[in-house]
Amino acid sequence: MRNHDRVPRDKGLDNSLTLLAEGYQFIPNRCRRFDSDIFQTHLFAEKVICMSGKNTAKVFYDTERFQRKGAAPKRIQKTLFGENAIQTMDGAAHEHRKLLFMSLMTEEKLNLLAELTKQQWQDKTHAWEKKKNIVLFDEAQEVLCLAACQWAGVPLKKSEINQRASDFSTMVDAFGAVGPRHWRGRKARARAEEWIRGVISKVRSGKLGAIEGTALYEMAYHKDLEGKPLDKQMAAVELINVLRPIVAIATYITFGALALHDNPQYRRKLKAADNDYIRMFVQEVRRYYPFGPFLGARVRRGFIWNDCHFNEGQLVLLDIYGTNHDPRLWEKPETFSPERFEKWDGSLYDLIPQGGGDYYKGHRCPGEWATIKAMKASMDFLVNHIDYEVHARQDLSYSLVRMPSLPESKFVMNKVRQATN
Repeated sequence: MRNHDRVPRDKGLDNSLTLLAEGYQFIPNRCRRFDSDIFQTHLFAEKVICMSGKNTAKVFYDTERFQRKGAAPKRIQKTLFGENAIQTMDGAAHEHRKLLFMSLMTEEKLNLLAELTKQQWQDKTHAWEKKKNIVLFDEAQEVLCLAACQWAGVPLKKSEINQRASDFSTMVDAFGAVGPRHWRGRKARARAEEWIRGVISKVRSGKLGAIEGTALYEMAYHKDLEGKPLDKQMAAVELINVLRPIVAIATYITFGALALHDNPQYRRKLKAADNDYIRMFVQEVRRYYPFGPFLGARVRRGFIWNDCHFNEGQLVLLDIYGTNHDPRLWEKPETFSPERFEKWDGSLYDLIPQGGGDYYKGHRCPGEWATIKAMKASMDFLVNHIDYEVHARQDLSYSLVRMPSLPESKFVMNKVRQATN
């Protein structure tokens, strides 16, 4: 797309309702209309710059130009992230907190998460054989909640599983919502924070043991740059920021099952595939299907880029969905094709379903590695460890308006049984 002498401006006094009406396509629609990677609009009662594409992502993740403080609205913090969590931090404090999360993402620990996920799926099989219909999304939430809590060292009673999994999922479902969905998200977060605060208190008082190296232990005893431990509320918020994203992988797993259904040739390839092909399939699920629509940051100090004036404190949104479907980056982006990742160079700025940039010094989500590991284990389970039929009477369409999106029927399976080779 060509540069403009003057950055395009979207019409309207405030386009927040239009954003809700267009969802994932809000930014891509205007980038196509204006033939520009950058445009200005009014959202949330302020002037906002929207950007899309690899080159703009490189600018967006420049920590000298942008900060996260003040970017996430309180309504998002009160549902999805938690107030004053790592997603809102900058500078040395952010880097210090980020190292805490990165310490959980070693190869050994990630392999353990994959094994726990696989085991939870296998434990489900016998019960599924006795049921008429299985709703994959609902089952995936429970599988991932159990695996996440076991991996993190958080005790979880059998009677709690459904409520805890539902609460984590409801927090995610609230991020693009207003009205009842938003308020359900706030109530879910309040329940989860109360639960995890209690767990943290028991660990610190010695009533509950925690194994060093687990997320529970590390959050309970983490110290900030001044050598002070996190207060109980903050420790709970950050521990939830480990658990909740793992449960959110249920969305990708459901879309992965849909990809297998719509493209049965890939089921055959995955059965005979090595580990690298499973990786390519998982990456294509993450690229192709809708997850996060955009991310926000605020301008740290004013600058000019591509004829656009970025004013200090201004809110800027980076188009996640549009960048993952940019035809300049991805050949035939609306075609599902895992093979495109055979020659992918691993860029930090084109495949950005969970954000881009550098893991250690930037704001790229360290949970991306956990997502890939859990998805690989889950796709292997669906392809190689069970046989099933896809229920004929269901709606497998998904909306690009509703944020977050999901197949309407949440993928219903029947006649589930252990695979016979």
